[in-house]
Amino acid sequence: MPTTETERTSALDLTWVRSQFPSLSQTVNGQPATFLDGPGGTQVPQRVIDAISDYLKRDNANTCGAYATSRRSDTMIAGARSAMADFLGCDSDEIVFGANMTSLTFAMSRAIGRELGPGDEIVLTHLDHDANISPWRALEERGVTIRMVEIHEDDCTLDLADLERKITDRTKLVAVGYASNAVGTINDVKKIIGLAHQRGAMAYIDAVHYAPHGPIDVPALDCDFLVCSTYKFFGPHMGVLYGKRDHLKRLEPYKLRANTNAIPQRWEWGTLNHECIAGISACVDYLADLGRRANPAVSTRRAAVLAAYEAIQKHEHGLMGSLIRGLLSIPGLKLYGISDPKRFDQRCPTVAVRIKGFTPLELATQLGDRGIFTWDGNYYALNLSERLDVEKDGGFLRIGLAHYNTVEEVERLLVALREIAG
Repeated sequence: MPTTETERTSALDLTWVRSQFPSLSQTVNGQPATFLDGPGGTQVPQRVIDAISDYLKRDNANTCGAYATSRRSDTMIAGARSAMADFLGCDSDEIVFGANMTSLTFAMSRAIGRELGPGDEIVLTHLDHDANISPWRALEERGVTIRMVEIHEDDCTLDLADLERKITDRTKLVAVGYASNAVGTINDVKKIIGLAHQRGAMAYIDAVHYAPHGPIDVPALDCDFLVCSTYKFFGPHMGVLYGKRDHLKRLEPYKLRANTNAIPQRWEWGTLNHECIAGISACVDYLADLGRRANPAVSTRRAAVLAAYEAIQKHEHGLMGSLIRGLLSIPGLKLYGISDPKRFDQRCPTVAVRIKGFTPLELATQLGDRGIFTWDGNYYALNLSERLDVEKDGGFLRIGLAHYNTVEEVERLLVALREIAG
């Protein structure tokens, strides 16, 4: 059958993709390394490595100085803000850099907490990473009431009816993940944001796990804040926060007196990790180049990023279907989360399993000896592992696909798990 124009322009050039990542050529015990650990941090393309190294070789300086390397550092940071603005669909002055999503969320929770007290409520969920739970729970010491949204245990999805009930006129903030880092569930964040705004509450979105797998459009979502971590989408170990301009201006951060009151710098304290910020521009440009290869007709970096995600999603969904079908055929294996192919648009290619007779650590260790990298434990989704009663005996085995993975790697994993399961 001839290839249609739509298929041609959304194809992922996997050979080119894999050539960009030097780490993918490693071997372990004579076996090719298979990186299925992306939810804990993806691999990085050579251009990110080069950007970090080149900054340290040529431009290493603090900012706002009256000399060349400092001025180049200023220009580089501004360029990285522009890159992340294109990635998220916002303006550069709405981009805040930080050490990681957790630190940024604690900082924002401290600032928001200055306005809260007894009688105010925050709505959280049992599906989230603890970085979007504990910083808000810490406000209980100010008398804030925390409401936890229930989940449907059979498919690990949020109970949206319960969420709607728990958002009231007393709710000041709803914090929810775009996607679960443990079981892959994609939440209907646009609907959740709308429910929060109907009651006058702000919406804080943790997009750390969703960012490598799908496009983010903060104006379309209308979220008040969104956080992500660039090391989860092919960049360096850094966190990024988007905040609506009005909020970033109005809220009072805890900061040094010498720090400017201008946004976004008033939210960034001390000297930032300049070399990693240089890598942020490179990782966004990698995605944009991927998008231009998938659809040469795109004209802007934002359009190229969106084209990249169209190709990424098509590729990952194909791999996910093969992975889940194969896993469900293994005797004694239990899969947590959505398994119906008709609902794959509601999940990321991140799968949590257990196999009867084995702890997740035993499974991860045996796979690791075969050169297949997976994760065991709770991945800081502590509320979920406790709710599903797996925390006491090792949590889950998590298998996370990324767009650089192949059909052959999925089959290697499935063959290895069948051998281990006996």
